[in-house]
Amino acid sequence: MLKKILHIITSPQGEASISRQLGNTIIEKIQAKYPNNIVKERDLAKEAFPHLDGLQIGSWFTSAENRTPEQAKAIKISDEAIEEMQEADIYVFGAPFYNFAIPSTLKAYLDHIARPGITFRYKEDGTPEGFLKNKKAYIAIASSGVYSEGNFQSFDFVSPYLKFILGFLGITDITTFRIEGQRIAGLQETALQKGLESVVID
Repeated sequence: MLKKILHIITSPQGEASISRQLGNTIIEKIQAKYPNNIVKERDLAKEAFPHLDGLQIGSWFTSAENRTPEQAKAIKISDEAIEEMQEADIYVFGAPFYNFAIPSTLKAYLDHIARPGITFRYKEDGTPEGFLKNKKAYIAIASSGVYSEGNFQSFDFVSPYLKFILGFLGITDITTFRIEGQRIAGLQETALQKGLESVVID
């Protein structure tokens, strides 16, 4: 069965990016398991999404026939990104640590994806329901320190946030892989190889 894979790249470091290398390895392992696939890249470092403003939000809550030309142009990038997400079966999110959180480019992208009535809704009892169901997500995390365990685990605002927001959108099957300790003596020498070798697709 054909699998459509969407690779969301966030690091501006190109091929030298550790999160991108990890993401590429995840995709290679997915392709080995599902040879019949299509991979599409969304590189947020090359094509950043605008931060939400009044024009963007106003376009969401204005019917198509009543949108101004400016609103029609503003909503297009969000519509296209959501369509990509809807079409994909598997997501691979590159998530380097930027000051203990995700890059602002990824946050802006997710802000355009989280659209009320399009990718989620609140039911009558107030609980949310995400519409991006029956999808699989992999998160490729890269960090200089170690945040999966130990004294700095509570400072990890990358994995918890991404798992929450993706779950909010209906994506609950999530697997995280990490390359960490890249600037810690005794760990940095093997961090990359250890992280890449940890990738197992079940």
